[in-house]
Amino acid sequence: AAQLCSQMERMQGEGGEVDHLERPSPLTDKEKVMIQDSWAKVYQNCDDAGVAILVRLFVNFPSSKQYFSQFKHIEEPEELERSAQLRKHAHRVMNAINTLVESLDNSDKVASVLKVLGKAHALRHKVEPVYFKILSGVILEVLGEAFSEVVTAEVAAAWTKLLATVYCSITAVYEEVGWTKLSTSTE
Repeated sequence: AAQLCSQMERMQGEGGEVDHLERPSPLTDKEKVMIQDSWAKVYQNCDDAGVAILVRLFVNFPSSKQYFSQFKHIEEPEELERSAQLRKHAHRVMNAINTLVESLDNSDKVASVLKVLGKAHALRHKVEPVYFKILSGVILEVLGEAFSEVVTAEVAAAWTKLLATVYCSITAVYEEVGWTKLSTSTE
């Protein structure tokens, strides 16, 4: 799977640069505890944190709005924040992360959640997989700012490892469903 991940990465590299993201080593028990402890704080502010993450994504990477009919033309952050569709999606994103964080000791559960998520985004929503990588960066950025007392450098490193693993799993699902053949070039 690690090999598959680095192959996908090379194909997904935007602008043709070669990006070797290998599947990280499994999370250690210490890393799992750091992720779960920090997430408990974040999840208390689930809706606000989720909205902040998506608004940052859409403001910094406007092309990611193309998949959302109800707010793809909205540019003002305040107006995006008020979008019911955005708030609903934010809630779903946070719940998905919550399920993953709760299931860190259950690799089958993690794999099945990511399989459903990957298939839906590839086949139904037709989302380019690179957006999962972009979203991972935005999640780290927002959590580091909004929960700076909780998300220390060590905690951020554990989250980076988790999100890289998630991205690798999702790109593997995309490959499995034949995304490279389905997708039209985004040149």
